[in-house]
Amino acid sequence: MYLIVIAWTYVTLMMAVAEAASPTGTLLGAFFTFALYGALPMGILVYILGTPSRKRAIKAREAAEQAAYDAEQAAAAAGTAAAVASGAPDAGGQPPAAAEGSGIPPVRKEP
Repeated sequence: MYLIVIAWTYVTLMMAVAEAASPTGTLLGAFFTFALYGALPMGILVYILGTPSRKRAIKAREAAEQAAYDAEQAAAAAGTAAAVASGAPDAGGQPPAAAEGSGIPPVRKEP
């Protein structure tokens, strides 16, 4: 793929040089020749041909993240099981619960 990109870039660069060196050519014409015949089509081609490798990289990253998550969950489960087996209180590693404050005052019937 990169050989095609390098070769076509060379061809369009030579087209742009010929445009600029021509007695009736301009630098602006050379710039647009290189941009529209070279850079734009090659950018599209590289993007389209690079799609499979991008998808493989995304799947590999997701698989690595899933494996790390699974390992973390297994370690947490093993730690909890070991703490429960030892009979230690508060084996879940959670802070002890406090009594909730009464946010609503009690309502009574007036005598």
